[in-house]
Amino acid sequence: PPPTVLLLALASQVLVLENGLLRKPPMGWLAWERFRCNIDCSEDPKNCISEQLFMEMADRLAQDGWRDLGYVYLNIDDCWIGGRDAKGNLVPDRKRFPHGIAFLADYAHSLGLKLGIYEDLGNFTCMGYPGTTLDKVVQDAQTFAEWKVDMLKLDGCYSTPQERAEGYPKMAAALNATGRPIAFSCSWPAYEGGLPPKVNYTLLADICNLWRNFDDIQDSWRSVLSVLDWFVTHQDVLQPIAGPGHWNDPDMLLIGNFGLSFEQARAQMALWTVLAAPLFMSTDLRTISAQNMDILQNPLMIKINQDPLGIQGRRILKEKSHIEVYLRPLASEASAIVFFSRRMDMPYHYHSSLARLNFSSSVVYEAQDVYTGDIISGLQDKTNFTVIINPSGVVMWYLYPIRKLEIPQQ
Repeated sequence: PPPTVLLLALASQVLVLENGLLRKPPMGWLAWERFRCNIDCSEDPKNCISEQLFMEMADRLAQDGWRDLGYVYLNIDDCWIGGRDAKGNLVPDRKRFPHGIAFLADYAHSLGLKLGIYEDLGNFTCMGYPGTTLDKVVQDAQTFAEWKVDMLKLDGCYSTPQERAEGYPKMAAALNATGRPIAFSCSWPAYEGGLPPKVNYTLLADICNLWRNFDDIQDSWRSVLSVLDWFVTHQDVLQPIAGPGHWNDPDMLLIGNFGLSFEQARAQMALWTVLAAPLFMSTDLRTISAQNMDILQNPLMIKINQDPLGIQGRRILKEKSHIEVYLRPLASEASAIVFFSRRMDMPYHYHSSLARLNFSSSVVYEAQDVYTGDIISGLQDKTNFTVIINPSGVVMWYLYPIRKLEIPQQ
């Protein structure tokens, strides 16, 4: 072929992120929502962005059962950077990270965890720290690899659409070229409104392992609903593109913080799981309540989130009663069903049947309630059932076939 064709073929190969990572949605802990950009370590030493905070969270992840359930990423967000050295290499803030990032990575690895780090493709990070400009992409990728970092979240503040279009694929190639497996979390679509034609999801799935599509989540139920509403409104665009190695990211779990009730915390966990979302907690694991731990450590919930098919669920019903039904297909012909109430009055008795949810008439199913563990047996397509859903709460089922019905001969 003529040289230009060859070059194009090579270029397209280089830009594909073939890192084989995140075949299931990543799980772990991320500093931002709970600890933000608190850098005042003299006033607030326990909660400032520092190596001590990350080491204490690493200890909790390892000792309190999180790691063994799959919560393995310990992710630094903004406000760790001290500047660049004489050679232009990124260095952490020396006061708050006296032993450096490589030390933290080693510490995480010694506990069976992975370390994530944050930068911004632009002149500055969102909080005004030195960004990764286009001329620094390769250098910064090499720095992160030398530190033995396992994930990079690359934000998009202080950048132009042109810089993002060039820089995100360039960073994917640069991370690949280091030879170290580094999962790549992109904020690119969130800065372009999250939708085609401005966002090319086919390209994104080739260069990023996960991406933020929409606004930052805040510690309130209203914020959770705004994210959910956006994901549901655009599910025809978003749902098909998610899968093993490339996930839509509706942002962090708020469970264990201040803004959600018990029912709302359960609802966020169930809805994020049915959306095949990354599960990044952002809460203080040193003080989290047993009740919130139970939500986040529910083994069946995690099994569903980590389903090997990696299919993102959809909202399939929206009732006049303000009940919504979400469905996620799972391996072995199982399904996750979330019955979600937007009501604000009292527990609602929702009557339905599997036929109404388009299930096959030739199969007998059994359902396990994900939160209570109760088994609902002998469900056929015409079986009427009732679920009682609390205001702004959910009932979640893990539904699986137990046998095929014999179809009588005509």
